[in-house]
Amino acid sequence: MNFIKNFIKDEDGVTAIEYALLAAVIAVVMLVGAKALGSGLSDSFTALAAKIKIT
Repeated sequence: MNFIKNFIKDEDGVTAIEYALLAAVIAVVMLVGAKALGSGLSDSFTALAAKIKIT
């Protein structure tokens, strides 16, 4: 019976899950930001290359 009470009171697993979810959200935000930044840089370099004429 004490095992069940201790198990219910133990919050270590909950904390680990919260950190894992937080890390996953941060990773997704970083990936979305990198993709947006990459697309913007690609467009900028493409426009710059179109303006530069190599003779």
